[in-house]
Amino acid sequence: MRYLARLICLLILSSAQAFASETQQVELVVFRQGSERLQASHIAPDNWANGATPITSEMLRSTHLNHLVDKLEAAEGYQVLLHKAWLQNSQDGVMQVAITAGQKHFGHYPVEGTLDFTLDRTSAVQLDLWVNQFNPDHTLHSSERFKQKTMVTNDQVTFIDYGTLGALIRIQAQHSQSQPSQSNNLNPEDFE
Repeated sequence: MRYLARLICLLILSSAQAFASETQQVELVVFRQGSERLQASHIAPDNWANGATPITSEMLRSTHLNHLVDKLEAAEGYQVLLHKAWLQNSQDGVMQVAITAGQKHFGHYPVEGTLDFTLDRTSAVQLDLWVNQFNPDHTLHSSERFKQKTMVTNDQVTFIDYGTLGALIRIQAQHSQSQPSQSNNLNPEDFE
């Protein structure tokens, strides 16, 4: 009996490690909830990326949460600030990526920051984003910080609320072509 328990623990640990070393598709949507902007007392630091790996054009993929993004209409007070999907590889299941949206001015983007995650069956995710406003001369005027840590159940959309800002995130394991994907079972009605 004792050997059976050890075997089960070994199988669980090896399956979690196998999940962590697979390729994942990460999709992130960041949006403003309402027209209010928080008054910021400081601006984004110049080292906002803090050594994180940038998302390259080769990593980018088609987005699949468009049916949810379409519901974030301006008439309802929402504004989509960022919507990206990319393939993420990690041998040890721990990663930090630099995320940007918009045109770069003097080292800053309209949306910039990092996403730290530890991949497992339920992934620990930490968003540290800056939503920036620029002066007419493209210098940084003010920044809102969106810093939140949460757990994300893989293959499911997770909503992250941060007052006037919000995010949707989904992390999916990428399977070989011979295996059918279970990720398309989401119905738009589930999120109304």
